[in-house]
Amino acid sequence: MKIQQLSIFVENREGRLAQITEVLAAAQIDIRAISVADTSDFGILRLIVNDPGQAVKALKAAGMTVSLTDVIGIGINDRPGEFSKAMRILADHHITVEYMYAFISRDKGKAFVIIRVDNDEKAMEALRDAGVVLLSAEEIHGM
Repeated sequence: MKIQQLSIFVENREGRLAQITEVLAAAQIDIRAISVADTSDFGILRLIVNDPGQAVKALKAAGMTVSLTDVIGIGINDRPGEFSKAMRILADHHITVEYMYAFISRDKGKAFVIIRVDNDEKAMEALRDAGVVLLSAEEIHGM
C-alpha cells in the first residue's frame, strides 16, 4: 500500500510557497500532509495530496520541478509509546528511515505518519505482521 508523495523543488525566495499552493488550489488539489526541508538557497516541499497525478500536471504546466516518490503511511493510536513501537519494528528488521512527517486525522485519537524508508516492501510486511495499520492511497486521499 504505497502512497505517492509530491516532491517539489522550491527556491528560497519570497512568495514561492504562495505560488505553488495557488497552482494547486486552481487545480482543485487538496493538501493532506506537508513537510518542508530547506537549506539557505533552496528547499524540498513534500506533499500528500488528494490527486497526485493532476497535481504533477498542474505544477509542471506552471514550470515547476516536481517528482513523485513512493512512501508508506501508517495509522497509530495517539498514545505515548505507539510511535516507538512502529520505529522498533523497522529497526529490528534493519530498515532505514530516510525521513518522515506526521499529521493528526479528523478521527479523534488517531495520528498518521508518512515514512520514506530504504525498502518499502520489507517495511510494509514487517509493520503489517506486527499489527500496525498501513494506510492506502485511497484512505489518505479521502481524508
